[in-house]
Parts: sequence; C-alpha cells; structure tokens
Amino acid sequence: MDKDLYTAKILIVDDEESIRQTFEIFLTSAGYHHVKTVETFDEAVEELQNTPYDLIISDIVLIGPCGTDLLRKTRELGMMCPMVLITGFPNLESAAEAVRNRAFDYISKPVNKETLLRFTRQALIHWYLENKAGRLQRENEKYRRYLETIFQSVSDAIITIDSKMQIVQLNETAEQWFKETGKDGPPALNQLPTEVAFTCIRDARKVLQDGIKVRKHLIEYHTSDDTTKLISLNASPLRGEDNEFQGVVIVARDLSSDDPKEVREIRDRFHGYVGASSVMQEVYKMIEDIGKVDTAVLITGESGTGKELAAEALHAESSRRDKPLIKIDCVSTTETLLESELFGHSKGAFTGADRDRPGRLIQADGGTLFLDEIGDISPRTQLLLLRFLQEKTFTPVGQDTPIQVDVRIIAATNVDFQEMVSQGKFREDLYYRLKVIEVKLPPLRERINGIPLLATHFLTIFRKQLNKKIATISDQALDCMSRYDWPGNVRELRHVMERACVLCNGPVLLLKHLPEELQQPSPKVILPSAPPQLSKDTEDEEPITLFSTNLEYQREDEKIIDAIRKANGNKVKAAKLLGIARSTLYRQMQRYHIEGL
Repeated sequence: MDKDLYTAKILIVDDEESIRQTFEIFLTSAGYHHVKTVETFDEAVEELQNTPYDLIISDIVLIGPCGTDLLRKTRELGMMCPMVLITGFPNLESAAEAVRNRAFDYISKPVNKETLLRFTRQALIHWYLENKAGRLQRENEKYRRYLETIFQSVSDAIITIDSKMQIVQLNETAEQWFKETGKDGPPALNQLPTEVAFTCIRDARKVLQDGIKVRKHLIEYHTSDDTTKLISLNASPLRGEDNEFQGVVIVARDLSSDDPKEVREIRDRFHGYVGASSVMQEVYKMIEDIGKVDTAVLITGESGTGKELAAEALHAESSRRDKPLIKIDCVSTTETLLESELFGHSKGAFTGADRDRPGRLIQADGGTLFLDEIGDISPRTQLLLLRFLQEKTFTPVGQDTPIQVDVRIIAATNVDFQEMVSQGKFREDLYYRLKVIEVKLPPLRERINGIPLLATHFLTIFRKQLNKKIATISDQALDCMSRYDWPGNVRELRHVMERACVLCNGPVLLLKHLPEELQQPSPKVILPSAPPQLSKDTEDEEPITLFSTNLEYQREDEKIIDAIRKANGNKVKAAKLLGIARSTLYRQMQRYHIEGL
C-alpha cells in the first residue's frame, strides 16, 4: 500500500508562499512524487478540473473565497477525494462546516513536519481504502449484472431452491417450462412433469442433506403430443459469502433439440425413403447416428418395409461409404452355396469347383456385408458366421489358412428372432452378436398418413416409366388406400401403384384402377385346425399335385389355401407345392389374413 500512497497526487492551497514551499519540501522529502501548489481558490478549482487529485491540503483563510468554499465546490463538482483544512483559529462553527462538507480533518497552526506527514498518510490511506471498497462494489455490481444476464439468457433452465425446498428464483427458460405445465399459482417443483419433478425433488433433498453436487441424470418423459423428450439434470450446492450454504441450484437442459439436425425442417426424403411421419423421422435420425458407429446392426421389420434401403442408408452414413456394399439374400441361397458365397472356396474343394473363388466377405473387405433374411440360415452357417464375428477371420472352403478382413455386418430379418432363439432354431450367442444395435422399421399401417406422399412418389416413377400422362390421384382412391392395412407394406403399395398406372389411360388415377382387395377388403380366412404334422418320411416324398391344374388363373389366396389343405397343414410341403420359400409362404399368409393353421 505504501508504494501506492507515494504515487498519490497532492494539491497544496495557501496564499502564503512560504507555507506552500515548506509543505512541498516536507512532502517531497518524505517520498511523495506528485505535489502541486497554488495560491488562490480560482487556481485551485482550475487545477482540480484538469487533474484528478487524491488529496487537497488547504488553508481556510484564502484571498477571496475561503477554504470551506473550496471544500464545498469540490463536492459540487463530484470530487470526493479527502481534504485537510488548516486553520489558525479553530472553533466549533468551522469544524461543523468542515464535517458537513465531508472534510477528512482539520489541523491547527502552526503545522510541523510530523503533523503534516501523519495527516497526509492517514488521509491517503482512508482514500485508498475507500477507493478500493468502491472499486470492489462496482466490480461486484458489474459481475452481478453479468451473472444475471447469463442467468436469464442461457438456454438451460436454472432453478434456485432454498433450504426449505421453496423455489427462490427462475431464469426465463425455467419460467417458460412452468408456464407450459398450465398450472396456476407460485411455481413449485411438483408442477413439473412427473419424471422430471421426482428427480429434481430427490436430487435437491440429497444436496441439502449431503452438501455435495449430484451428477447428471438423463430423464425421459412423454409430452401431451406423444413425443419423447430427454432432459439432463444437475443439482449443486448454492453458497454465498464465506462459503455459507444457502440452498440448491438445479440446471436442466432439454437434450431433445441439441442436435441441429433435429431442429431443421421435417424431412420427407432420406436415402431412398419417402415419408415425413414422426416414426420415420426417428428412423432417419437413428440411421444417421448408428451409421457413424462401426458395429453390427440388426434391421427388423415386416416384409416390404424397406430393410434393404436401411442397409444402404447405414452404409452411406458410415465411414465405409466409399468401400463396397455387398448383399446376400439368405433365403434364395441353399446352405452349401451360401457357405461358399460367404467364405469362398479353393479350386477342387468340391465337385464343380474348377477355380478359386473369393467369397463375399473378401469382396466386402473395408466395406459392409448385408445379410438379408438371416433368420433362414442353417445351424452350420450360423456357427461359421459367429466365429467370424468373434475373430474377424474365416477359412474358405477347401483351404487351411485363415483370412482376416475388415467388414461391417448388417443383417435383416422379418421373423421374431427371440421366438426362434427360444425354440432353438437360432443360436442365442449369434443373435446377440448381430443385435448390437437394432433398427426397427415401422409397418405402413403405423404411418398411414404417409400414404398420399408415397403414392404420389410412385406415381411420378411409373408415369415416367410407362410414358403416361397421369397428373394426380383422386381423393376416393387415396382414401381407399388409406383405409387398407397393407400387409405387404411399401412394397405392396409400389406394386399397386404400378398396376394402377398400367390400367389408367386418363389424367387422373381413379378408384377403379385399384385392385379389388383394396376396394372391398376381403374378410380374414379361417381354416379348420390342421391335422397332425406329417412325419419326416412323408415330407421327403415326391411333391403332391394340386387339385387345380390352372393355378395361374386362381386368386393368390386361393392358391395358398389349396396348397396348405393338400399338404394337410404342413407349411414346408405347402411351400414346396407352391414353388416358394417357407418364409415367403408365411408372408403371403399374413398378407391375405389366412389364419387358424
């Protein structure tokens, strides 16, 4: 502090030159660097208006206005530096005048060196401390306004709570949260959504009890419009001066809108998908997120929901997008051929293997392998695939040396995998290896509002392909399509639109151009209970000839019913009679509501 005192600016005001000089010598010899002397009131006022002084030492008796006039003038000008008055005739009236105008003190003549230096030091220390307190107060006020601005402007909701669990203060975001609850009265934590309120109250009580911060929670809650929000919550002790515990501050953030992709306009197109419904927005977002993570993915959904599109979108969103995407349809490939397709084979490995053939895993090295309808692969292929997923190596058929590749596996199925696992038809360890992350594709009946957009999309495609001049679809046709439950999903809608465009020769696609089952949906077909399953020996017999010799003219559902009845309810045999895969038979039964088998 002493160093600061000696840099102070001091003004001496006296009409006697000898006193001015003496005071200046006393002060400069004591180490004060900035000492200025003037003779009159006017000179003093002029000097004070030009230079900020830290101390004024003035005789009360001056030529013209006196020292108390100078004291009063400095206060009028807003100068609050200390002023020491010197008087040869001290009395009560002059002392009272000095006090009224906030003089620091006054000294009686004669003034010796020790007295002058003592009063100078005391006045400057007082001024220094007063300035420091003022600076701190101004800084604190500035900081308080700064914090208040932050408190009110941040997007997080900030809630301060006292020791009695009463809300003390809310920022604007928190106030908006409470307004959205629609509840009247002073805000209280229990007015928030149940899940959020429960966590806030629990965390606040814990902070009040233990005095330590409660780390972040992630809380899901469902809004009235059936959307899901994710809220991040933190609770910390609120302390005042001297670290005094005053309550709790809760900071809550709505993470549902943190991603800028979520606040943009709703997308109705995404990597070949067409749809703007909320469920499809979730699918788009999930594919974007999962695409960046290099793990196995299982795509589930009914036939026709776009599982292959999902695989293509996942590949396109991944860091492997510039590498191959190799696809295998596990349904249409026999067990022996599938093993060779996947892992490749060496020349001479089996009859007909006249050359080395690299498998799909090698072809997909660095990229992605998509296994469609993986639920139909054999137990042996399941084991080989599991080993590959565990070790990232495989051995081609007829070869002894294992090969290592970098391939991401994406699998798809339309069957209930968990049911297959419980029945022992699919390995549980492989199931969990494949289902690191699952993408569930919604059936078309769960996003029925998207049918007009999809129908228009397909109309645009087939109008161009067929060189038609169809401009639009009638309201009745759209309404009919919206009332149908679409067991074949988007694939079925595409076929319906292609058929309708073929039949339509005018500018408007009409109700009459739609298939009969859409115009008048047929009731569910309930077949009598099936007899006991045929033995394995019976299943191996030659295929049975169907009753009808003109199946191509039968309705599709009638063909299926005929085949199942002819096979006495055996689905494997019925699929063989129809020349289709068993999984396809199940899909067709679902499509035509054939139950009770």
